[in-house]
Amino acid sequence: MDNLLVARSLFGTTMAFHIIFATIGVGLPFMILTAELLYQKTKDQDYVVMAKRWTKTFAVLLGVGIPTGTIAGVQLSLLWPGFMEVIGRVMPLPFQIEIYAFFIEALFMSIYVYAAERIAPWMRIVSLILVAMGALASAVLITNVHAFQGTPAGFRYENGEFLDINPWAAFFNPSFFVTAGHVALSAYVVGAFVVCSVAAIKMMKHEFGSRIYLFHQKALKLSLVVGGIFAFLTAINGHASAQYLHEYQPEKLAAAEGLFETQSHAPLAIGGFTDRETQEVKWAIEIPWALSFLAGNSFDTVVVGLNDFPEELWPPLFIHTLFNAMVGIGSLLILIPILMYAWRKLLKKKHYPKVLLWTLVMTGPLAVLAIEFGWIFACTGRQPWVIYRILSTAESATTATNLSILFILFIAVYMILALAVVFVLLYFFRKNTELDDIERAEKKKVPLFSSNS
Repeated sequence: MDNLLVARSLFGTTMAFHIIFATIGVGLPFMILTAELLYQKTKDQDYVVMAKRWTKTFAVLLGVGIPTGTIAGVQLSLLWPGFMEVIGRVMPLPFQIEIYAFFIEALFMSIYVYAAERIAPWMRIVSLILVAMGALASAVLITNVHAFQGTPAGFRYENGEFLDINPWAAFFNPSFFVTAGHVALSAYVVGAFVVCSVAAIKMMKHEFGSRIYLFHQKALKLSLVVGGIFAFLTAINGHASAQYLHEYQPEKLAAAEGLFETQSHAPLAIGGFTDRETQEVKWAIEIPWALSFLAGNSFDTVVVGLNDFPEELWPPLFIHTLFNAMVGIGSLLILIPILMYAWRKLLKKKHYPKVLLWTLVMTGPLAVLAIEFGWIFACTGRQPWVIYRILSTAESATTATNLSILFILFIAVYMILALAVVFVLLYFFRKNTELDDIERAEKKKVPLFSSNS
């Protein structure tokens, strides 16, 4: 592979691995906070046990998310010096503020873990709120750099020089709020459905109606409610994201939908794959006029096609498949909680058959896949630019050679880390079962959070 492709592959692999831990690291604190709130309201010990066990999981995942995030930061400097030169001049604020966000997250998580039995209930809630806010702020701040790459603002670029630099205008670039909203909502979706997957697995392993089954059934209900709500809100935010693409990155929207000719009443292509030679999306289901409506809330909206741009500036056409996979999974994650609600409330069924439980088991991996597809779509769809219409990816890359060995070594490191996470979580929770924690929670004067640390 040439050096540019290796550099992109290496950094892309790092981000694909890191984003799993970063996303769950935003969604899981929200689930912990929700469980703690339910405990304070209902005094049901099951919810505080959930919060405790999820907190332990969060600590393990954070232990991997921190080094992989550090690796990503180092790789940005080493692999993309041209990009970091621009960021250092125009867009330094997210990196600077993110340090404080992480400090808040770590500090108040420590307070919650080690002082939960020593502080008042309202202080436990405040601690978790600050943990959730710190985790979300870290993700939003770093992702804001990505938003800036798609809608650069806060400077003028003339004759190779950056003039009239305004870091705050760059920070609040046109797509900041839409991108931040999408990151937050989709992270909460992932956190909820990862919990849903684990609960469904546990329910399959235990007898219907048993103490452990009922414990995980509560976790399942909670995760389905939270996941369903945020999946729906993510879809609404996705509509706003499509409108921003229409306004600021029209060729990316055209590639996502396989639209070659500029037109009003443009159709929405679902499924299929884009054929460059015939300039059509083969085997797709087309919804007439829908793309125009999504782009501008009107069927008369004119959507720009790919043929209005030089072909060398087209994004890769396979992003149509990535976009469809992301939207398809998101739609499924809205539908599944509705079906489960109908099963329980409308059909009055108390027992979940295995086919439904296996469906719920798949929601967590599917949610993570949607994040991966969405991230790859967002970054690949911006190509050939690293900063849209300002700096190309090729211009910003390192000139160093022989990167392939680093690529192989880092893949090996990520495999080891992944196996270590799985091993540690399985080992810990086999030694400390749900029943152990439930019995401990029901005893007086026995610390719950400071035990089994």
